[in-house]
Amino acid sequence: GRNCSFLQEMDVIQKRDENCYCYVQNRTIHLQYVWSTLQVKVNSREIFRFEPISEKSNCRNSETVFEFAACAVQVFWKPETSTETLMSIKQYGDDICFKIQPSKTEPYTVSVKREMLDGKLLVLFVSGIFLFHFANSLSRSTKFFYLSGVILGVLALLVFVLLTLKRFIPRHSTFWILMSGCWMSSLYFIYCFKENMQWLWSEHRNYLLGYFLTVGITSFATCYQHGPLTTELSITLFTWTLQLTAFVLIYCGVTIPQVAYAVIAVSLCSKGLCYPLGAACHIGRKMKNHFKSKKLVFKCLTEEEYREQGEAETIRALEELRSFCRNPDFPSWLAVSRLQSPHR
Repeated sequence: GRNCSFLQEMDVIQKRDENCYCYVQNRTIHLQYVWSTLQVKVNSREIFRFEPISEKSNCRNSETVFEFAACAVQVFWKPETSTETLMSIKQYGDDICFKIQPSKTEPYTVSVKREMLDGKLLVLFVSGIFLFHFANSLSRSTKFFYLSGVILGVLALLVFVLLTLKRFIPRHSTFWILMSGCWMSSLYFIYCFKENMQWLWSEHRNYLLGYFLTVGITSFATCYQHGPLTTELSITLFTWTLQLTAFVLIYCGVTIPQVAYAVIAVSLCSKGLCYPLGAACHIGRKMKNHFKSKKLVFKCLTEEEYREQGEAETIRALEELRSFCRNPDFPSWLAVSRLQSPHR
């Protein structure tokens, strides 16, 4: 029911009074916009209130977990007050609406600019591909285990603390209920930090660095005390967690969801084909060795082996000759007559 102004690419709007703005997404898919975003910048000399307007009043209509988390965050999100704000809009996401409430009659400017290659999206996409294909080797790396523990402790401190205290929780159902709550709280804090990162870094840099340093050192010490993963079950679970994280990075790293689904499907197929191809190659090698004619292997004797074998064979041949000559059926006179040296 609001008379909102519709934003388009390359718009520069300057106003003084309160107003709402909407950007309607283009539903035609173009692959050249797979890493493209629109940057909406609002700046003024005086402070203003930036309030996102969500068309989805009921979070139960969300199609994915990410949409539900974003909707739940927006319900508790307070309008941001500042003199400048920057919002990044994905090309094929939902329609975006927001309201600007200036504190005074000072003019404010709303500008829209397209960024054809968003470096953040590209880094997320490449990181997801790398993490998925090397998840098995990374899960067995001690250094990566410590690095993952530090990152988890900094970004999701409640989850890290709950994992550390898991052995003190007797029932698995209680643990998973607490884990769900910790993850939801961590997602909310991550969203708040992402939205206010520029303000926090400029106004509270020392506290932010102190938090990173303290939590990072504590997380590393806890992981070092616990030690790296040793059992195959824990390594397998860690591998699956890394692959699931890779899927999230791939999904967040592109603006077209269909492209993300296709890349995830191709990655799963390529990973799943490794086992049948490996089994086929193993069977082929076995069949080849079975039907392959065995070649004779000749071994050369050393001089010592040649002398020993010659003496042994000579003694054996002389014994056979003596035994043959002692045979009553042996024609001794005929044999002696044919020898050149009978006495010898």
